[in-house]
Amino acid sequence: MIKIGKIELPEFPLLLAPMEDVSDPPFRRLCKMHGADLMYSEFISSEGLIRDAIKSRKKLDIFDYERPVGIQIFGGDEEAMAMSARIVETVNPDLVDINFGCPVKKVVCKGAGAGVLKDIDLMVRLTKAVVSSTHLPVTVKTRLGWDSTSINIDEVAERLQETGIKALTIHARTRAQMYKGEADWEHISRIKQNPNIEIPIFGNGDIDSPEKALEYKQKYACDGIMIGRAAIGYPWIFNEIKHFFKTGEHLPAPTISDRLLAVRQHAEWSAEWKGERLGLVEMRQHYSNYFRGIPHFKDFRKKFLEVFTLEEMDSLIKETQQFYEEYQAQV
Repeated sequence: MIKIGKIELPEFPLLLAPMEDVSDPPFRRLCKMHGADLMYSEFISSEGLIRDAIKSRKKLDIFDYERPVGIQIFGGDEEAMAMSARIVETVNPDLVDINFGCPVKKVVCKGAGAGVLKDIDLMVRLTKAVVSSTHLPVTVKTRLGWDSTSINIDEVAERLQETGIKALTIHARTRAQMYKGEADWEHISRIKQNPNIEIPIFGNGDIDSPEKALEYKQKYACDGIMIGRAAIGYPWIFNEIKHFFKTGEHLPAPTISDRLLAVRQHAEWSAEWKGERLGLVEMRQHYSNYFRGIPHFKDFRKKFLEVFTLEEMDSLIKETQQFYEEYQAQV
């Protein structure tokens, strides 16, 4: 069993990565239903929380059915990070996570996210500020280093552990790689072999199938795996991996009915959380992902993009279901 503070997780937990504009409560709810063991909010600006920015505050919404769930914050100022951690504590998440890995320019330019990888002393000070300001367990997500010439994850892991963090997730790319190229998990393996490291180490990067999850589990000996992009439009990946671990066999692929049900649930929960019109407008980014690789979906995608009410959604789902039932009867 893996423990993060008092949080007890399965022997080899599967984590849902915090993803901006993706990992909101409706999406997290679907992933939880399909096997995610620990989830995180979208990352939240510490300065935004302090300013009482509406968008930042909205990201603090968590629900009991998600637990255990963490709130992820980012920033480059110690006082702001400490204050935001205290604000986060008021909504009672299970943990606070610090983002030292986001490679996006608008975050890095503020000296936050992966930008902090250039200054380990600052990273340590920011982490200490958060740890000392909350009774919740604090975890960190980071990358290998700024670029291939400045990989510093070994020092980072040891020094952050000394600050009192309870777990570390390593995205096995540098900031310079962004999301391109192959993630190098050998660095994660080396951290796990370090006798000074006692906290759980989770690996992140390139896990997109049950086979790869099992291979990386066995080869790199991390304590769990964080899954990000592979879960977008495909929440089934968590249970598929767990089933493969246990049996060596694949679960049946989600059917058209399974995919349509997931879309309907996602849309309903999005409408409940954001309001019907906004919730359905913001669903538009997800439709292609739910039906990736499905023949003849292009015409239906256009129709889904024109949906503004749940009633219209239900009608379109019935139409789509009927089309694919007839199509499958012909092939």
